[in-house]
Amino acid sequence: MTNPELRVDVALPLPIHRTFTYRINTESQPPLGTRVLVPFRRQEHIGWVVGPGSAPEIKQIRPVLSILDDSPQLPVELLDLCRWMAEYYVAPLGIALRTALPAVLSDVSRNYVRLLEDPPLNKRRSREERVVTALEHHGKPLRVRTLRRQLGMGSIWPEIRSLLAQGVLGHEMVSPSKPPVKTRRVVRIIDRLSSLQVRDDIFARTPRQREAYESLERSGGASELTHMVKGEGFSRGVIKGLESKRLVGIFDEEQLRDPFANTPVTKPPVLIPTKDQRNVIDALISALDEDVPIPFLLQGITGSGKTLVYIELLREALDRGQSAIVLVPEIALTPQTVSRFRAQFDDQVAVLHSGLSDGERYDAWRSLNTGQRRIAVGARSALFAPLSNLGVIVVDEEHDGSYKQSEAPRYLARDLAVVRARQTGAVCVLGSATPSLESWSNARTGKFRHLQLMKRVGGARLPEVRVVDLRVKKRGSDDVSRINERGSGVLSSELVSAVDARLERAEQVILLLNRRGYSSFIQCRECGEVEQCLNCSISLTYHRAARRMVCHHCRYDALAPDRCPRCGSVDLSYRGLGTEQVERVTVETFPSARIARMDVDTTSGKWAHQRILDRVAKGDVDILLGTQMIAKGLDFPRVTLVGVVNADVGIHLPDFRASERNFPTS
Repeated sequence: MTNPELRVDVALPLPIHRTFTYRINTESQPPLGTRVLVPFRRQEHIGWVVGPGSAPEIKQIRPVLSILDDSPQLPVELLDLCRWMAEYYVAPLGIALRTALPAVLSDVSRNYVRLLEDPPLNKRRSREERVVTALEHHGKPLRVRTLRRQLGMGSIWPEIRSLLAQGVLGHEMVSPSKPPVKTRRVVRIIDRLSSLQVRDDIFARTPRQREAYESLERSGGASELTHMVKGEGFSRGVIKGLESKRLVGIFDEEQLRDPFANTPVTKPPVLIPTKDQRNVIDALISALDEDVPIPFLLQGITGSGKTLVYIELLREALDRGQSAIVLVPEIALTPQTVSRFRAQFDDQVAVLHSGLSDGERYDAWRSLNTGQRRIAVGARSALFAPLSNLGVIVVDEEHDGSYKQSEAPRYLARDLAVVRARQTGAVCVLGSATPSLESWSNARTGKFRHLQLMKRVGGARLPEVRVVDLRVKKRGSDDVSRINERGSGVLSSELVSAVDARLERAEQVILLLNRRGYSSFIQCRECGEVEQCLNCSISLTYHRAARRMVCHHCRYDALAPDRCPRCGSVDLSYRGLGTEQVERVTVETFPSARIARMDVDTTSGKWAHQRILDRVAKGDVDILLGTQMIAKGLDFPRVTLVGVVNADVGIHLPDFRASERNFPTS
């Protein structure tokens, strides 16, 4: 029997700072975190039940259209975390909840656009033309979000609305279905033949069936159908023959979409912790027995063995039946971190970050939610892993600015990790060689416990750091001149000589410049005009390869001008350095070297990070240059020189943390 008066409060993934009450025709209150489909204005949205109805008595109240979950997809613990996040960061609760779930569990409809036949030949703006060209190239309707990412632009809705009004584009809303579960066809033995005599009788005239049956036995009783046919050469008729004799069955079994499943993992040698590491490990393990452990700041210099400390702590937590989260600041670091932890914990590790496909992220999320896997590794979004009995949260490189999300809901994953650990009674470890000022202060005032690893494992020495002053004064003048011809004034003579020496010894080099693009801005020499973003009023960065100017804040872009739009002068100056220009100079200076560039522009494709890092690990790259993503915890034994080009470039940014952020990067 239903209760017509039952009401629920629903949070919607909309920029609205309140919940909405709906009528629900069920016998009992749905559990908190249950997804429901509800009407809102003229659309339908997926929302989450966050409590019993709290609206005052009114005659007309809209009904819940559908309950989407048999059991809540959102654990109550994550609901509590999102409530805290929404209140502290002044974010709508529904937006915070959407952040905690895979997109497929909150999307209702998706916007697609397509080219109409015989569109009018109107004059279009350059950005509109780029949209049309991309759709022509693709040949079929594209999701608006996919189109925006492919074009590398910010919001493209103004262009789409204009093209819709011109009759160039068509628009449709498509309701997404949950990503289909990926399956594989498996041949499995269902009747064990116990004696040779029985086998001789059954397979008297079918020796290939016997070979296939015994191959299955050697494989543990089951094997993928594709492997048996293509890998072992058995025909489908042979398999069907075994099935007709009721000796095997052919089943569709679920297969997790795991991008790291087939990545070879080398078992590392057994490492014995040093005395200092042992002391730190013991302190962390003892905290597992506390009801609400105080967070730890683990300050360890590069090469001190912080990763081994994390591994031993996680091993103890898993032995106690607990789960763990390991956060890294960049997606680029994820494959290397996953490899290290999978070498220790096999298939207990799931990966969560924005670079995964919807299906891959959904499968990883489900494997954690069901307890099939108990360790989540990833960038800041992995903090919302739906783990039960959470025992440990590790935030590696806790000082890194990448933990701060700049899009709504804006949050700092490091601080949110401390909150989640406090709410669940987990041990929170913030690791860094150069702790943030906040964490350092918290450690000094007793809010955090301070642990230190100040010696390198094996007695290795810290690298020598040399600062090269690029200012060279001319005699009798105060003018500042650039130095040396080789290196074009971009690379100092000391750095060029050091790179030459490493290349002669077949060693590897890393060059860091924390600014992508070719030039920081384009300025007219006649009138001083600087091209600026129409949205943000900041200078546009020139990207030479694409001949475009890009805003690195909102992604607005425009074609690079041939003449000044203000005065018409062709005397344009390209000011400032970017990784594109450093790459050009490096290629000219070291023509025989194999060079790879790693920044946002070269890693936009899926697994682009991994492909570049794999080349470096295999020794196929002599010089790796890039932005801050190559300065965060990468481990390449053959790298013997790191050069920071224009090390003080970050100090002059309009950011009160500029000096602090420049220090660990340099």
